[in-house]
Amino acid sequence: MRKILIVGGGGREHAIAWKLAKDDPGLELIAAPGNPGIAAHARCLPVTASDIAGLIALADAEQPDLTVVGPEAPLAAGLTDALRARGHLVSGPTAAAAQIESSKAFAKELMREAGVPTAAAGVFMETGPARRYAHELGAPVVIKASGLAAGKGVTVCSTLSEADQVIDSLLADHALGDAGNELLVEEFMSGDELSVLVITDGDRFAPLLPARDHKRLGDGDTGPNTGGMGAYAPVPGVSPALLEEVGEVIIQPTLDALRARGTPFQGVLYAGLMLTADGPKVVEFNCRFGDPETQVILPLLESPLLPLLESAARGKLSGEGLVWAPAYAVTTVIAAAGYPGRPRTGDPISLPPEDSDVIVFHAGTVRDGDGTLISGGGRVLSVTGLAPTFERAVACSREAAERVELEGKQMRHDIGGRELARRA
Repeated sequence: MRKILIVGGGGREHAIAWKLAKDDPGLELIAAPGNPGIAAHARCLPVTASDIAGLIALADAEQPDLTVVGPEAPLAAGLTDALRARGHLVSGPTAAAAQIESSKAFAKELMREAGVPTAAAGVFMETGPARRYAHELGAPVVIKASGLAAGKGVTVCSTLSEADQVIDSLLADHALGDAGNELLVEEFMSGDELSVLVITDGDRFAPLLPARDHKRLGDGDTGPNTGGMGAYAPVPGVSPALLEEVGEVIIQPTLDALRARGTPFQGVLYAGLMLTADGPKVVEFNCRFGDPETQVILPLLESPLLPLLESAARGKLSGEGLVWAPAYAVTTVIAAAGYPGRPRTGDPISLPPEDSDVIVFHAGTVRDGDGTLISGGGRVLSVTGLAPTFERAVACSREAAERVELEGKQMRHDIGGRELARRA
């Protein structure tokens, strides 16, 4: 029996565990730390994703055939490097390659070097120069913490006064700690956003279905940026020609530049794009599966996932010509009261009855001493609806999410709404 270790305990990792178990029920899955949803598919062990030494010891003890690292923080901390040094096969980039997410300044420099289209930006560690550059660009302007900030380090400032405040809060008040000690002041780009994920061995890549995330907390794209409040895939209107352009102009040059530096990227590369009037441009890169994009992409993937991850980790990608279900997937995130600032935990959760058209992925859930399912994080659940039509998938996701009982829950009721309006 083959054994797979999944590092992490969020909605992304639940989707990965669900897909691997669906592809091959005979796999032995282990999750560290996992969550109550993942526990339906895997043996969950109490080792956190931030405990690098504990994860190394776990891998040494369990000897998995492959370790799949879900979150960005352990990748940035060098978990892949440490595991590979001990002979383990790992799906996920080295710390050097993961800088494409852990340092937005690094990513900007890499894109300039590779000629990858992106917004104009300056990198700063002092408030005065940062403010001056923001005023040169004019409002609206984007302020980004360079380091890892769990999806909360980007602010689109509609006025220069707001930009000054955000710059001061990051550099002077250390609102995001070390993540904001260096920041980017960036040109605002307008257009539709698109998430393009690829599985790569560092040279070749297999593109996954494009998805569209909803970053803002509230309906109508209002409120603060979050880690993502919902997503859908595939994205209607995104042509094969556009995806081919993204591969040729963005993905391949980025992989080539990383390989030329001696830090080839093996794993899942996520490109967050803006579809501008001048063509696709990079908003950000991530060094792993997106969340919540994974919760809509993997349910539509009919090809098995494990051979893709394993062959990419060995540096010999296989699996070209992926097969996708002729359907749509839409996910609505249920967040706790107080998210994204200070999410409340410990509230009981009641889930809707199981439905063949809906998958509920657990993100921030735990069980208390009595076995009751309770909230344990900011984004609590990701409710994915599957249907032959986009309209029905939207309805399935929203209706099931509305049936989730969680005191003070937050959710958007308009995931996919702009697409529905276009169609209307």
